[in-house]
Amino acid sequence: MRGLGWQRNALAPGILAAITLFVAPALIAAGWGQVVLYIVAILAAIVGWFAAQAKQWVWVAVFAVIVVLWNPIYPWPWEGGVRIAWIAAQPIAAIVFLVAGAVIKVRRD
Repeated sequence: MRGLGWQRNALAPGILAAITLFVAPALIAAGWGQVVLYIVAILAAIVGWFAAQAKQWVWVAVFAVIVVLWNPIYPWPWEGGVRIAWIAAQPIAAIVFLVAGAVIKVRRD
């Protein structure tokens, strides 16, 4: 009989979001900023859902904030000096996605 293991459902969407966020500065400069917002917001909602299933409520709150900040429907006006901080936030969020994907886990039945 096999022992019960762990299942990391948030890992794949976390990796996809991290890839998107690591290349986001180039994508934003090329005019693909709206696409980045959609991809990140959708994947943040998915990872947040997996965090809720795993009852890891801190991660749910973190990804709720990411969904709001990367909201493609009503995007924040990131202009001027704040835009530099916004560009710097992309790789930071990518790391958050990778860490969450690694630590959000549920016991496999």
